[in-house]
Amino acid sequence: MPKGEQAYLDLCKHVLENGTKKEDRTNTGTYSAFGHQMRFDLSQGFPLLTTKKVPFRLIASELLWFIKGDTNIRYLLQNNNNIWNEWAFKNWVESADYVGPDMTDFGNRSQRDSEFNQVYQKQMGIFKEKILHDDAFAGQFGDLGSVYGKQWRDWKTSSDETIDQLKNVIDSIRNKPDSRRHIVSAWNPEDIPNMALPPCHTLFQFYVAEGKLSCQLYQRSGDVFLGVPFNIASYALLTLLIAHECNLEPGEFVHTLGDAHIYSNHVEQVKTQLGRDNRAFPELKINKDKHSIFDFELSDFELVNYNPHPSIKAPIAV
Repeated sequence: MPKGEQAYLDLCKHVLENGTKKEDRTNTGTYSAFGHQMRFDLSQGFPLLTTKKVPFRLIASELLWFIKGDTNIRYLLQNNNNIWNEWAFKNWVESADYVGPDMTDFGNRSQRDSEFNQVYQKQMGIFKEKILHDDAFAGQFGDLGSVYGKQWRDWKTSSDETIDQLKNVIDSIRNKPDSRRHIVSAWNPEDIPNMALPPCHTLFQFYVAEGKLSCQLYQRSGDVFLGVPFNIASYALLTLLIAHECNLEPGEFVHTLGDAHIYSNHVEQVKTQLGRDNRAFPELKINKDKHSIFDFELSDFELVNYNPHPSIKAPIAV
């Protein structure tokens, strides 16, 4: 098994060298490979990439948002987390309630048109303020539909009951550690039309052996440069938290990808990253005084000895 983040760097090389050039729903274009797996030994450090700085605070606040079962970006904005803004903003500027400047194709135009970008930034600022301070507006335009948190904590059944998958899987790990059914699914076909973005990380499974908890994620679609580093750290953190609650040691995080792709406007950034040296992973300390994953807050995490290369910026495809 490759050590540290080499598994991720190998994925980048594989997609660049062997990927098929494909079009996609964002009209950006990708280099895509189908079917890839990475493994990370969580006893060897917390898998936060070092070949570029990855913002742990954003990863942790997003995961806590999922764990809460929340689907409204207000919580994220309250924690200065903007990673889901574009999808909610798109819903607003394409609605009949929007009366501002034309924001058509904002996701692409704002990257290449500096005058348009100024207008975009102003409208986004207005949008964020309204989400934070206007309850009715936040309720209408801040909610992303039945995305991850909803499926994890409040899956609706055909009999109008709900299933708390996350709570159930923790109970299962505790009481039936050898079960092969420690599974949480975010892919609910009936709810896909009501989601701002159908789940990319669709299903995860836990595995208990020799007092250690491992997790495997199946991700149907992975933005290798921007998204996958977040996904690696997010599910590693989730595994550490559940292992802590269940009095287990952390095992492996196994990341299985379907469509692993590098957007055509991320290629140079990936090459820059591949030219950097691979450093040791940091250590993540969590507040041992808390025992339930549903009680953790951002202040309960401390990242130690994180020494990454500088961040590398790239446009997000919406």
